Amino acid sequence: MSSLPLPPPDDDLLRRPPVHWHWHGQGRPAFAHAPAPGQESVWDYPRPPRLEIDPREVVVRWGARVVASSRRAIRALETAHPPSFYIPLADIAPGMLELAEGSSLCEWKGPARYWSLVDGQRRLAKVAWSYPHPLPGSELLRDAVAFYCHDLDCRVGGARVTPQPGGFYGGWITPEVTGPFKGEPGSEGW
Repeated sequence: MSSLPLPPPDDDLLRRPPVHWHWHGQGRPAFAHAPAPGQESVWDYPRPPRLEIDPREVVVRWGARVVASSRRAIRALETAHPPSFYIPLADIAPGMLELAEGSSLCEWKGPARYWSLVDGQRRLAKVAWSYPHPLPGSELLRDAVAFYCHDLDCRVGGARVTPQPGGFYGGWITPEVTGPFKGEPGSEGW
């Protein structure tokens, strides 16, 4: 994986949360689902997000091809979002990632780059993203890549994940998390 140089972000601008946000993980709103035993509410996650190493096996498959397999994925936990799983580059099959067009900016993690998967003649465009120059507090993500699970078979601890609603965000819904989740209709202000 190669990265292109990015201009340094304006830290002051990035660290100001949008004024329309009402939820920051300090209290679960009345509309949040109550977690069942063994579950976590995404409404108890903090903002800015907390990053933690997850020891469960995380596997990403593209058809029969294993793209990534790790027992040290980084789970990003942010208010109202199902976790995103960032897989260390060393745990991703070599030669499958190709830099894609475009970039975006996360106020907590920094400037993002997008990646396509390539396997011979097969191509899956903009299916992953990374933060090659993360902001302070997100350094753990520097050499890791997260995958959208819409067109991939992604599993955590053997359980198949479903994508976060809406198509923009890349969270993975696993059996241990409950919402509702950002990305659903009406969630713009969350």
